[in-house]
Amino acid sequence: MKLSLHAPRLCVMVLLFVVHAFAHDVGLSTATIEPRDGSVNVALTFSAKDIDQLVALDGDSDGRITPAEFAAQQGKVAQALTNGCYLVCGENRLCAKSVACELNQTNNVAIQLVFANPASNTFAISFPVIRDLAAGHRMFVSEIGSDHKAIVEQLISRESPDVQLIKTDAGRGGAEPETAHSFTSFVWLGVEHIGTGYDHLLFLFGLLLVARSLKSSLAVISSFTLAHSITLAASTLNLVALPSSITEPAIAASIVYVGVENLLRGGEPRGRCLLTFAFGLIHGFGFASVLRDMGVGAGGSVVLPLFSFNLGVELGQMTIAAIMLPIIWQLRTSEAFTRRLIPACCVAIIAAGGWWFCGRVWGI
Repeated sequence: MKLSLHAPRLCVMVLLFVVHAFAHDVGLSTATIEPRDGSVNVALTFSAKDIDQLVALDGDSDGRITPAEFAAQQGKVAQALTNGCYLVCGENRLCAKSVACELNQTNNVAIQLVFANPASNTFAISFPVIRDLAAGHRMFVSEIGSDHKAIVEQLISRESPDVQLIKTDAGRGGAEPETAHSFTSFVWLGVEHIGTGYDHLLFLFGLLLVARSLKSSLAVISSFTLAHSITLAASTLNLVALPSSITEPAIAASIVYVGVENLLRGGEPRGRCLLTFAFGLIHGFGFASVLRDMGVGAGGSVVLPLFSFNLGVELGQMTIAAIMLPIIWQLRTSEAFTRRLIPACCVAIIAAGGWWFCGRVWGI
């Protein structure tokens, strides 16, 4: 392998991280369905960026959606969700009899739909609105019974936007949650998230770029994985919760730190596993916040979504590392790569992390 042929490709890969700065959004929304005596209530949560695909919210095109911009288009948002979500009972299609929506403090759009009580005990709710969102968008749907426990939990997509539901009596449980389907779906969602989570991948790339051996590389990856697991447990048990407004800038700052440390110390810095573990906790909160900020599990069990999503993240991370490491090790056989290209890559890492940090703190 010649450095002259492959080194430029590595630089291009690093620069692509900068171009796709905010591309790690997995496209996730939630729907909580609660049949009552006289109605069926549906609570939806979308990110403001997803709603912007349905109705243009960002009036000044500055990349930020303000409460005033949302208020100006609130009626159109309500209409879009009324048309894109309806109840199906037999041959009849029922639209919501009332709808309310607001932009909440986490910059998500919360929608409340109220449907007339269906005549049958079995019915479906269709969410064709998913088809108007980005490819790969998922919606986590929960049906909550009268005992406030989840009867159905599953992920739906544009290929299958319908959910079959059961109306239950007070004190009587319904069907068991679709555990196997939800587990597989959230595992795959985690794989997709890390596969397009350019900030997390760039952090890992910065760590492995200066790792000198398989042993040190595995130690770094293991530290990162262990930190994720601890964060997951803390989040699942509601022991610690950090909002994305804190975790996202902190993740960007961790990338800058790794790039600077690589440049100043040269080679593989001492104590890298401890550093990886500390920053891995923050990155783990970032993974968990993808689900938490959207309210996944708020009406049912949060353990299955969080654990299976995190498992998918780890599987994806290990796969990417298995591809990345042989390439880095082969390039390290060239003195020119070690002396010139590694510092150049570190500068690109610092630039990308700085760009993310500014965007997440000041919306630049």
